[in-house]
Amino acid sequence: MSLGKENGSYFIKGPTISNFNFLVTCHPQNIEYILKTNFSNFPKGSESKEIFDVLGDGLGNADDQSWISQRKLAHKCIKSTDFRGFVASTSHRVVAQALVPLLAHVADNNSVIDLQDVCTRFAFECNMSTSFGRREGYLSSELPTNELCKALDDIHEALIFRHILPRFIWKLLRFLNVGREGDYAKGCKKIDQHFGEYISQKKECLKKGAEMKDLLSIFIKYLDEPSLNDKFLVDARLNTNFLRDLMLGIFLAEKDAIASSLTFLLWLIAKTPYVEETILEELKMIAYKKDKLKQEDEDDEDGVGAKWPILFDSNDLNGLVYLHASICESLRLYPSVPIIKKSIIKDDILPDGSAVKTGMQIFLSFYAEGQMPWIWGEDSMVFKPERWIDDEGKLGHDLMSKFYAFNAGPRTCLGMATTFTEMKVVVAAVLFNFNVRLVEDGPIILRPYVNLNMKDGLPVKISKRTM
Repeated sequence: MSLGKENGSYFIKGPTISNFNFLVTCHPQNIEYILKTNFSNFPKGSESKEIFDVLGDGLGNADDQSWISQRKLAHKCIKSTDFRGFVASTSHRVVAQALVPLLAHVADNNSVIDLQDVCTRFAFECNMSTSFGRREGYLSSELPTNELCKALDDIHEALIFRHILPRFIWKLLRFLNVGREGDYAKGCKKIDQHFGEYISQKKECLKKGAEMKDLLSIFIKYLDEPSLNDKFLVDARLNTNFLRDLMLGIFLAEKDAIASSLTFLLWLIAKTPYVEETILEELKMIAYKKDKLKQEDEDDEDGVGAKWPILFDSNDLNGLVYLHASICESLRLYPSVPIIKKSIIKDDILPDGSAVKTGMQIFLSFYAEGQMPWIWGEDSMVFKPERWIDDEGKLGHDLMSKFYAFNAGPRTCLGMATTFTEMKVVVAAVLFNFNVRLVEDGPIILRPYVNLNMKDGLPVKISKRTM
């Protein structure tokens, strides 16, 4: 049942025996109310935890005291100056030592590459380093397979089917251990195996006095502090699965967010030449200020300067207004998490007048909200970074009240700052050193996935850029 053209809320109800009853909404006031104003009445719920059982009791599944304690722990560690600095340096290293060499190899061979696959590989490689201090070599020119990546992909595929199929069907398949559920079970075992090894190895290294700045090391050291006074965390550190569940949820959220966000941003820039030129002008100013383009190698046959590639660290990029606005605009149109589900504790009436009852489910569509003309204007479908910049040329903050790419309220994504850091370093390196041209300039097909994804990938041609 529709509740009006500019309301953005729809009830969908199936037969009584199906227990199929939920509300889909993209109304900003509803989203604000559910995620912030009356947050406690709309938890993730037991059904969500059952579907996402791979996350165990980690932050992504938790409610109540478990969520409060884990959130405080994650906030303290992820927001620390040391960890944010580690993320920045790691992003720069992976770009310099892996991403740029891979793209240069593609350019030299005049071949076509799937840029979505490249972004996914970068996100995995970078976040393996920041989360566990591990280098996997997943961005090498051979484009190797990876057992953990395969397991995570199988998990994602099965989760989509769990959302589509009636509950009793996927639970039957799980019991029989066949189809997607069979792959899901195998994927879970592989994840348990790998994460168990990472955690045990990290504890041994820390016992020997090794100094490590990755997130797992920070968590372990924090939990081992004698002064720890959070009863939940004191009890949880005795649970062998606690670190596994906590790390998996954070790792997946950050990896998938970076992969999706980078893919759609680079696609939008490639199909919008004036945005590419404006970002390049910003980057040129920084490059010249840092004296990175002063001298060219006379013997360089392809005309690229001796200092090629030109790379930027996160401090170089912090003040670039247009680059930041481009990321916001891309995430408005294509948020990495397009939709989330909430349960209801008590009957309630949402700001748009929708009456919701206990037992129903609510789907919040950030994807639809970001594209509605009655919310963002008649040009809502246009990739227009300028909408985020005020008359003084600074980033405006008025649009943030209806921007939900990183969730909102108490569950706002803790990795928002690190996501921007990684994206800026990658986009600056790719645009400044390479021309990225789409093989096909037609519309994309979105793939059903937990995170927003392109069904057929993003095939591109890469060439070295000369300045």
